[in-house]
Amino acid sequence: MSNKLSPSHLLVPAGTGSLDAYIQEVNKIPVLTLEVEQELSRQFRDADDLEAARRMVLAHLRFVVHVAKGYTGYGLALGDLIQEGNIGLMKAVKRFDPDHGVRLVSFAVHWIRAEMHEFILRNWRIVKVATTKAQRKLFFNLRKSKKRLGWLSHAEVLAVAKDLGVKPEVVLEMESRLSGQDVGFDLPPNADDESPYIAPVAFLESKSRDPQTENESEDLTSYNNNLLYAGLDELDERSQDIIRSRWLQDTKMTLQELANRYGISAERIRQLEANALRKMRASITA
Repeated sequence: MSNKLSPSHLLVPAGTGSLDAYIQEVNKIPVLTLEVEQELSRQFRDADDLEAARRMVLAHLRFVVHVAKGYTGYGLALGDLIQEGNIGLMKAVKRFDPDHGVRLVSFAVHWIRAEMHEFILRNWRIVKVATTKAQRKLFFNLRKSKKRLGWLSHAEVLAVAKDLGVKPEVVLEMESRLSGQDVGFDLPPNADDESPYIAPVAFLESKSRDPQTENESEDLTSYNNNLLYAGLDELDERSQDIIRSRWLQDTKMTLQELANRYGISAERIRQLEANALRKMRASITA
């Protein structure tokens, strides 16, 4: 549909600065009669009249607010729920056929709730609680049941499982997950050293080595370097230059580059390099 019907445009009407003001505004929009609704629907369906679609959407915004208020128990902002419901309403208007003999409000409720359900499942918990169709149905039905019953008894678990066509273990698992709380991975920003709360990050294994191991490693590196340079000192000046140029510089020279420097063949440089390495190895292991 056109950008004129974007959810950001519909969520907060021009000139209002709060959700309460928005709700007051949408409640002022007249409800469409059956005759007007059908006329507008046909104008949009047959002539792609966006003004007709806009009027149908605006006339049903109050219904979106009504549906959204039924989902406020999930800890999500009512404004966000309304915005998602508005998306569903626009999808319904786009697909509505007045010749089927039903009112738009009856057709749109499915689309409005579907968008709200998706939003709730995406945002209610960091760890997603429902992934399959059966789990989603269980999620919303169980939330509704727990408001009345609290923790379910064994008989109630069996009844819910039978009614929704799932195993009792699935009902128990979902009930447990619904009763849990999200835990921050790090300490809260205002936590101090005396806080009794231990964040999960504190239980991660440290990959850094302890000070003793670090010192031993540094000592071994220093010892090996001393042996290396002691062996290098045993070589003649040209052999030292070849080893440094081939092995101890960030930008290593090729055999041919060294051959050009000394005016000899690359093969001769390779032989000198091999002899120098052999002498250094003998000096280090002596």
